[in-house]
Amino acid sequence: MEQHFVTFYSPGTFFAEATQKPIEAWDADLAVAMSSDIKERYGARPYGFRFSTRARTADELDSKEVAKSPMYYLGGKVETIEEVEARNAPDEQILRDNMRCNGYDRIWTSTQGWKWTQPLRYDDVVISA
Repeated sequence: MEQHFVTFYSPGTFFAEATQKPIEAWDADLAVAMSSDIKERYGARPYGFRFSTRARTADELDSKEVAKSPMYYLGGKVETIEEVEARNAPDEQILRDNMRCNGYDRIWTSTQGWKWTQPLRYDDVVISA
């Protein structure tokens, strides 16, 4: 037995808010359409989503995650560490330090709704808004 899910991530106070919904298949267009119905605390809207698949055998009581997609970001702006360092904004000192210390070459930042910044991994996908 197998079931696909999409988990939507929205800006939260300290951590992202997450809402998981069943989905027929790992269909990015369908997930984008579904994202418009998601609204978290303080009116936060999803900045992205990730697919997962859970499965279990007839002998297992509970399912386990057997596959997970990269992150799909909805619109936003991609920047490299070189761009962030060149800007040298005083209020981005912690961002620059975190990028250097954690080896993040690129970041993604929302351009709509609440500001949210995430490391952008090489297999992540940015969907044009």
